[in-house]
Amino acid sequence: MEDGLILDGVMAQDINQASSFWRIREGITEASTKQGAVYKYDLSLPVEKLYDIVDEMRERLGQVAKVIGYGHLGDGNLHLNILTNQYDDDVLAQIEPFVYQWTSNHRGSISAEHGLGLMKADKIHYSKSSETVRLMASIKKLLDPNGIMNPYKVLPRSLLAN
Repeated sequence: MEDGLILDGVMAQDINQASSFWRIREGITEASTKQGAVYKYDLSLPVEKLYDIVDEMRERLGQVAKVIGYGHLGDGNLHLNILTNQYDDDVLAQIEPFVYQWTSNHRGSISAEHGLGLMKADKIHYSKSSETVRLMASIKKLLDPNGIMNPYKVLPRSLLAN
């Protein structure tokens, strides 16, 4: 707070209060699904930029969606969740590739604690150079020549084809 990174906050005074905080935090995912559709992004950003994307997405999407962000201030990991009544290609077009480009422009990674997953493997170039991705694919092929470990969840399929 002294450095201006945090405007407001609460620290648990005992184990019961800490448990209550965790129940609230863990309940965000379940509560979000009650809205309808949730577009989820797991980003890693410099701490001083951690919440800026939430504000920018709120401005960008206006009344079309609710935008929430929560995560881990200590390691710069932000869970960006965008909630709408139903999935919509027009909303998705306003989100992607903007969220990936914004993250890249702010020296972040589009893959934080939950990894790229199946849906975002082909977006890795927003966070890693082509050379790095090729090196990663080479190491993956060396360690997993049959492609049976976590298939398609790390790198684009085109780089893993034999």
